[in-house]
Amino acid sequence: MSYQGQQPVIPTQNHLDDKEILVSEHKQEEKSGRQSAAIFNVVNSIVGSGIIGLPYSMKQAGFPLGILLFFWVSFVTDFSLVLLIKGGTLSGTDSYQSLVNKTFGFPGYCLLSVLQFLYPFIAMISYNIVTGDTLSKVFQRIPGIDPGNVFIGRHFIIVLSTVALTLPLSLYRDIAKLGKISFISTVLTTTIVCFTVVRVISLSPHIPKTEDAWVFAKPNAIQAIGVMSFGDLFENYCRDDNLITFGRFCYGVTVILTYPIECFVTREVIANVFFGGNVSSVFHVIITVIIVTIATLVSLMIDCLGIVLELNGVICAAPLIFIIPSACYLKLSEEPRTLSDKVMSCIMLPIGALVMVIGFVLAVNNPQDCTHGREMFYCFPDNVSLTNISVSHFQLTTQLSILNISIFQ
Repeated sequence: MSYQGQQPVIPTQNHLDDKEILVSEHKQEEKSGRQSAAIFNVVNSIVGSGIIGLPYSMKQAGFPLGILLFFWVSFVTDFSLVLLIKGGTLSGTDSYQSLVNKTFGFPGYCLLSVLQFLYPFIAMISYNIVTGDTLSKVFQRIPGIDPGNVFIGRHFIIVLSTVALTLPLSLYRDIAKLGKISFISTVLTTTIVCFTVVRVISLSPHIPKTEDAWVFAKPNAIQAIGVMSFGDLFENYCRDDNLITFGRFCYGVTVILTYPIECFVTREVIANVFFGGNVSSVFHVIITVIIVTIATLVSLMIDCLGIVLELNGVICAAPLIFIIPSACYLKLSEEPRTLSDKVMSCIMLPIGALVMVIGFVLAVNNPQDCTHGREMFYCFPDNVSLTNISVSHFQLTTQLSILNISIFQ
């Protein structure tokens, strides 16, 4: 029998079609995965741990007015995004930075970059502080642990969480890889809300009513606009509450998982300003380590960021949301001034300036009372605890008046 060389096998058209379908399906799944990651990242950055701070802003503004301000700020934020898109179309740009650069030149670009860096950077500092304060209370509940142990102190917890979690997560170059982390954070946030609702139902019969609880508006309403994302609701609960202890743990983890998104923004600003958006792997690591290190050092030195966050809101958030998008659109658009978008822009710009000025004055003259590490009056054995309600409504009301403290402080 003679040897016959094998001819090359030519794949049939059906095989080629199958391969193309598989590749197409793989790309479609990858695209869908990135879209899902983007959605969870957006939800985590917008909702995230900020939902815990909403009660404080409601208290500052007055509950009815606070609800109205919440929807108004949401509307203004959405409208600002529309203005940015329209401004980008008019200027032929595709980013906030390039829009401002095209509209107001290099000085405007520098101002925007500073604001875009400071806002998330201060948020990183506040997240560290919240992590230290919250998790230290959780670890103190471990049986046999001395409350004065240095390894459960806020400083050690901040350093440990930074080295073990926030820094490694912040080193990701692709924000889409944080999608799973953001999903976990979103689930934990939902769990926290459920715990809070449970405690509202179980504790409301035992909490004395305050005289101004339903006042429509309060003098600090302007401050509430700037601090919609500040305030720790868990400060109102006692340390011996097991349900809230687990809620505090979830909150601490949520804050840690939100931190990398803020770091990503600060790093992108530096990369765009100093490196034209293209950073090598080495410089990526160096920039990230420097940003995280500085944020950690500042958070170790400061344990109360109330006034800083208020100033962050009125100085950084107000221009980014109210003033700059409106100013860019008004300068670029050649439409008649009676156009609805121009009318809204003309209203938003002075309101933003007003929020900045009045909010700054109120923040300086009426700084927030820092209750860092202080138990509420009803947590002491002589008064009332969450597990043993033994004080009458009259006694609680009297103590509330004497201490001049609000349940929602």
